[in-house]
Amino acid sequence: MLERDANPSATLNILEINASGRKSGSVSRMLTSELVRELEKKHGGATATRRDLSLGMPFVDEDWIGANFTAPEDRSETQNDTLGFSDELVAELQAADTIVIGVPIYNFSIPASLKAWVDMIARARLSFRYTADGPEGLLKDKTAYLVVASGGVAVDSAWDFATPYMRHALAFVGITDVHIVAAEKLNSDADESIDAARIRIADLVNETRQPTSRVA
Repeated sequence: MLERDANPSATLNILEINASGRKSGSVSRMLTSELVRELEKKHGGATATRRDLSLGMPFVDEDWIGANFTAPEDRSETQNDTLGFSDELVAELQAADTIVIGVPIYNFSIPASLKAWVDMIARARLSFRYTADGPEGLLKDKTAYLVVASGGVAVDSAWDFATPYMRHALAFVGITDVHIVAAEKLNSDADESIDAARIRIADLVNETRQPTSRVA
C-alpha cells in the first residue's frame, strides 16, 4: 500500500517504510510515525511517501531474475512489466531525501517483507553499479533512520542480525548516513524503552539540517 502527502512548498522529501505485521499496537509503527511527524515539524512540512510492506511484497523469482539481467534496451514488454514494481520502489528511494524505516526484529532478523523490499531495490545500474574497485552505491546524499523494535533482543548485540544487515544493505546502495532509534527489550521494559526511543528521536531531529537543494 502506498500513500502520499504532497506538499509542493516543502524542502524535505520523506519515504516512510513499515514492515510490522501488526497494524495496531506496533511499537515500530508508532515510533516511525512520531519520527516522521517531528521531522515534518522541524522542516516546516514535508512531502511524505508511505509504503506498508506488510500488505504484500513480491519475491524474486526466475522471471524477475531473467528480466533484471536483460539489458534495458533488450527487455520485452513482459519483462518491463515484471520489473515495474521494483522500478517504482527504486524511484521512491531516488526521490527521497530522508528514509524512515520501521524495523521490528522477528526471530533475530528482519521481517520477510522487508527482506523482499531490499531484494527489489538492490538493482545494478539503478541503485548501485559495478566498478573496477567493486560495487558503488548510487543513492547518495540521503539520510536514513532505522526504528528498531525488539521484544527481547538488545539492539546491536551479538544476537541482533537485523540492524547490521539493514545498515549494510543501505550502505551497499549508497546510503551511509544511517541513524538508529532503538526500542529494545519491550517484553520486560516497554515504558522505559519507548521513553528512551522518544528522547533519541528528539535528539536526532534537533541535529538535522536542511537538505541540500538539488540541481535538475
